[in-house]
Amino acid sequence: MDKRLLVLALGMFALGTDTFVMAGVLPQIAHAFDVDIGIAGQLTTLYAIAYALLAPTVAALAANMPRKQLMLSGLAIFVLANLATALAPTFAIALVSRAFAGLGAAMYAPTATGTGAAIVAPDRRGQALAIIVAGLTAATALGSPVGTVIGGLGDWRWTMYFVSALGLAAAVGIMLLLKDLPLPAKVGLAARLAPLQDARVGWTLLTTFLGLAGNFLVYIYFSVVFDRVLVNAIVFGGLLVLWGSGGTVTNLVLASILDKVGSRKVVLAMLSVLIVDMALIPWASGALWSSVLVVAVWGLAGWGIIGPQQYRLVNIGPAIAPILLGLNTAATYLGTTAAGILGAVGIHLFGAHQLSYLAVVVFALGVATSEVAARRIANHEGSARRAGMSLA
Repeated sequence: MDKRLLVLALGMFALGTDTFVMAGVLPQIAHAFDVDIGIAGQLTTLYAIAYALLAPTVAALAANMPRKQLMLSGLAIFVLANLATALAPTFAIALVSRAFAGLGAAMYAPTATGTGAAIVAPDRRGQALAIIVAGLTAATALGSPVGTVIGGLGDWRWTMYFVSALGLAAAVGIMLLLKDLPLPAKVGLAARLAPLQDARVGWTLLTTFLGLAGNFLVYIYFSVVFDRVLVNAIVFGGLLVLWGSGGTVTNLVLASILDKVGSRKVVLAMLSVLIVDMALIPWASGALWSSVLVVAVWGLAGWGIIGPQQYRLVNIGPAIAPILLGLNTAATYLGTTAAGILGAVGIHLFGAHQLSYLAVVVFALGVATSEVAARRIANHEGSARRAGMSLA
């Protein structure tokens, strides 16, 4: 396997670990800074919103910057920001550091994906992208649980040192193994946002937003939703491994059936399963065996939304697929941002153990927007067929 792809994937692993590990150490952070758990959850919100808003902006503004230099600069900011979080004397400084971590991630992730596709032969681009994205998904099954256990056995600040070390390792690998690449064609910010005028794209992205908001609404506050069974850091880490592993299994299965089944049925099935699963969590989270079941199902279905959504967007506009996928990533992180805020409000209004009921509502809205998107896509395809027949 190409070592260059592995170091790019390691960078994505570091970014993913930073995204997901906060849920595992949130109670410790809240205690350390003497803030409410919902307030502490805004550390994830700041990171996510910085990433979502800055990724397309950085891509447009830094179009003339060498790819290797841009990735190394992004990782440097990311590493320093996580060190700043670990050393932060106040919660306000920790919040600012999380925004800078999001900036570093926004500089690195889209560039790494594009670089991976550029350094291999055209017939291996799909494999290259799969390897790099696997670094992100592996963070849910390995990076986040390991970081949670480190924080549980020691201190949450050591978790942030762990994330910084991952980013530093990726930077060293890129420095040693990658050469500068030709700059891609420059695409301005206006051109990157232009697809939003297409209703098919808009409704699809709204579904992504709602699907990820529902997922992370509970995940960010995992420690208080399942506090009745989290007797130690090992159990906590084990449940997070189960959640992340479920996503890996689902994506492997979808890779073989998505072309046959189609995105509409898969998204509808996944969201429907999530609605039932979230409705059961208030009861199931009271015992370990039932928590294992609902977390396993949640992982299987929750990660099953992203692939079909990407599939939809690529089929809508194959020629502008990178731009559409970038917008989908932004929708993903905006959904994470909304989840942090909604979760904090939900805990205050309903209590942590009933928080998943709010996710049920969000997922139900996702079903509605997904069906609207599917109809828009079908109507457009029908119009195109009729136009082709009339020309013939």
